Amino acid sequence: MSILILTACIAFLIIQIAWLKINPFIAFIITALLAGLFLGLPIETLSQTVQKGLGEMLGSITLIIVFGTCIGKLTVSSGAANVIAKTVMGWTGKKYVRLGLMITGFIVGIPLFYSVGFVLLVPLIFSVAHQFKLSKVYLGIPMLASLSVAHGFLPPHPSPMALSSILNADIGLVLVYGIIIAIPTIFIAGLLFSNLLKNIKTESDHEILNVEEVVNEGKKPSFSLSLFSALFPVFALTLTSILPMISKNETLVNICKTVGEPSMIMLISLLICTYTLGIRMNRSITSVMDDYAVAIKDVALIVLIVGGAGGLKEVMIVSGVNETIVATLTQINIHPYLLAWMMAAIIRVCVGSATAAGLMTASVLLPLLQTTGLDPNLLVLSVGAGSLMCSHVNDPSFWMFKEYFNISLKDTFKSWTVMESLVSVLGIIFVFILNSIIH
Repeated sequence: MSILILTACIAFLIIQIAWLKINPFIAFIITALLAGLFLGLPIETLSQTVQKGLGEMLGSITLIIVFGTCIGKLTVSSGAANVIAKTVMGWTGKKYVRLGLMITGFIVGIPLFYSVGFVLLVPLIFSVAHQFKLSKVYLGIPMLASLSVAHGFLPPHPSPMALSSILNADIGLVLVYGIIIAIPTIFIAGLLFSNLLKNIKTESDHEILNVEEVVNEGKKPSFSLSLFSALFPVFALTLTSILPMISKNETLVNICKTVGEPSMIMLISLLICTYTLGIRMNRSITSVMDDYAVAIKDVALIVLIVGGAGGLKEVMIVSGVNETIVATLTQINIHPYLLAWMMAAIIRVCVGSATAAGLMTASVLLPLLQTTGLDPNLLVLSVGAGSLMCSHVNDPSFWMFKEYFNISLKDTFKSWTVMESLVSVLGIIFVFILNSIIH
């Protein structure tokens, strides 16, 4: 009965978001309260339970997401993202132009939110397409595949960060494993798949090119400084995760544990970027802080949605429904990674939001970790891969792609939807391959 109640609550959550168009944060809170009520939690403690879950979730990821957003904003406004893009494109030239766009998308996509990276890089795709007289979709898919993979697989993006927190994964290892899986995934789903899209043309000469990039008009950072500043969180998280595994020096291990806390690394990265991309580029501290204020305002809703998912998770734990789920799932003859992927994929198709799909799935799967000895880092990536499945008309990114590239609905399905589905399927395949290698 408890599983039926939970299933009904998740279905109601999907209806609220997809059909009734209720804000996901409000939908999560309503669902958490209803789930607690029907699962028999004392009504006098129900509100405190939801608040506890929300607070614990926000306490673990708010600093990381906020600092990461600020770094991404400064990377754009300082011109660093533009410098990275132009430099990589200069290296690859016309012959390997799609490879250059793919690499650019991956580098820029790590510190930037998907929508920000999309709006920043689409004018670059159009410019290159005009210069080389090539199809915009043919050129754009490799770059957008990179952005999508970074959004679904790699910290410090909100979904991987929240999944890592819920499933008690090591963020550094999630990042390392995610990059290992991401490289072959974007090569196949982006570079190779786009070879089939050469003949997709825009419906008219109309193009959305009036996207203004607000960039510092003064001194621009060099390529090496731009790359170092944008990717410092990646380098630091990777280093502090790997060093304790290869060194037995107790002092070094303790330093890595302290400095390697994701919130600490993101704060250090933010301070470094404030100097390298702000003060050193002759920008006033007030101007940099104004950028940060805009970035924090933009990410506030995402942080609240993640917190709402934490409230639902706490209700499940306190009610004991998680134990019932474990007893049921362990009887199903399907690998937990594949089960996680399938659940996330189904919810993604229903809801449209990759972040919401990942959070709903992780809350349900948490108990499996205590009974099956799964690698939580690979479970995060399994859920992340499933959450990217089959983007269609209920996903805002689907419409962004269609309208910016000005193609028909049919061609949008043939290109964008198929690419996202390929990323999802390849992601879970490479999770199993990596699992067989490291375990």
